[in-house]
Amino acid sequence: MIYPIVAYGDSVLRKVAVDIEKGSIDVKKLSEDMFETMYNASGVGLAAPQIGMAIRMFVVDGRPFNEGEDLDERDKDPSLVDFKKVFINAEILEEDGDEWAFEEGCLSIPNIREDVYRPEYVKIKYVDVDFKEHIEEYEGLAARIIQHEYDHIDGILFTDHLSPVKKRMLKNKLANITKGNIKVDYKMKFPK
Repeated sequence: MIYPIVAYGDSVLRKVAVDIEKGSIDVKKLSEDMFETMYNASGVGLAAPQIGMAIRMFVVDGRPFNEGEDLDERDKDPSLVDFKKVFINAEILEEDGDEWAFEEGCLSIPNIREDVYRPEYVKIKYVDVDFKEHIEEYEGLAARIIQHEYDHIDGILFTDHLSPVKKRMLKNKLANITKGNIKVDYKMKFPK
């Protein structure tokens, strides 16, 4: 099932999401739906708040960053090989390394892309769809995708990482998104 993606301005995007109790929802079915929704919108990550659910769950698939006819083998990011995962009740244990810039976007904030600085390494604890616990370390684009989606379950958006000047420059564009005055090729839900 493809969910509409919640647009910037909806209060669910600002809530700190709650842990999922084992057996309380069908996380396997929800993760399948989230992947389907994400692929339909050409995304590489999607957090539950972006489909209106304030729960600590997100899905990622960074493999598209390593695809493309013009991409040389040397340009591929090794952190994205087989990088398709479901993170439930995630907790970032450590972020380390030099902060580096990368142009980020967000399915809830379409048509806006800006450089965001994030640490290069992340150590994260989470459970999978079988509620098996994992502690893993990631670097490069995989770490960045995780950090971006993790922010969502803490009520943080990538635009929060921008300078006050950049935020002021984007004010009208963000207001238009909230009002639904944008063109996207996937279904969205706008604040009332």
